[in-house]
Amino acid sequence: MSPRADRPKRRTFTAEYKAQIVAEYEAADHGERGAILRREGLYSSHITEWRKAAEAGAVSALGPKAGRDRRDREIDALRRRAEKAEAELARTRAALDIVGKAHALLETLSESTGTPKPPQR
Repeated sequence: MSPRADRPKRRTFTAEYKAQIVAEYEAADHGERGAILRREGLYSSHITEWRKAAEAGAVSALGPKAGRDRRDREIDALRRRAEKAEAELARTRAALDIVGKAHALLETLSESTGTPKPPQR
């Protein structure tokens, strides 16, 4: 067991939840706002931060800060790996093409000088 296993997990909130709570908080009377925060286990700083994000029009900013789930990160990593492999394959193909052209040029040059070809195996 890790030393931090007994600590509480950090909560994450969906964009829909944040928008719903901000709307409910804004519609409530001043005295009822504290009750909403206590019921949801939130702080007023949560509302302030979420309101600023909503006012800025950043709906994606209302999403959880912790990031995407493990599968999405793994998919992105595999996608980057595939793009890197494709770029390396393209470089290798270009290098082989150049080597093949250089070989053909050298053969043509050796034929024009009258030098005999080495025996083929």
